Amino acid sequence: MNILRLIIVLFALFLFQPNGSNAQVKKIDNKALIQFSGVIIDIDSLQPIPFANVIIRTERRGTVADYYGFFSFVAMKGDTIDFINIGYKPASYVIPDSLVENRYSIIQAMIRDTINLKEAVVYPWPSKEDFKRAFIELKVPDDDIVRAQHNLMMAQRKDIQDNVSYDGSINFKFTEYQRQTSLYSAGQMYQQNIFNPLAWASFIKAWKDGAYKKKDTDSKN
Repeated sequence: MNILRLIIVLFALFLFQPNGSNAQVKKIDNKALIQFSGVIIDIDSLQPIPFANVIIRTERRGTVADYYGFFSFVAMKGDTIDFINIGYKPASYVIPDSLVENRYSIIQAMIRDTINLKEAVVYPWPSKEDFKRAFIELKVPDDDIVRAQHNLMMAQRKDIQDNVSYDGSINFKFTEYQRQTSLYSAGQMYQQNIFNPLAWASFIKAWKDGAYKKKDTDSKN
């Protein structure tokens, strides 16, 4: 049993013993790491380019510049950095491998990549012949009065009113009105004007003023 325990201890020490070569490589990598920062600008206007991609080519990792074109991330000496942004030609920069400091900053300029497209004219007709036929067959009223009378026809207005649904704003106002009414009368009966003293006061005042008297139409005739 003691021999087995000794073997297990020796195996554990061998397994978790730090490797000298790996420690040395890690130490060298730490010395090669730098804080790489900079600002990305337009080469013509010298204005910052926001939200450009900054990527280490060999590792496919990096960061995104902020609204002012500033970026900062950890890289290694000798890395090739790619700058990519829509509307600009890709740019690259190689970090010098002879740096002494662990910080390095640059101002990266990018050139606009302008693409001129041909003019596109959109027509509601497939061809000029279809447009010509539609234009000839178009029935236009004679003058403004005829068009105005046509638009003011009661039958047509009623047909439009019956067939056209409410838009979003009207539906929203109606829904909000119902919601406010339900919240105002929550836990009680809905308000009835017959029990409203203000409504009764308005009714009595109108009655005294003669608003409900029958008008004598014969005298007018």
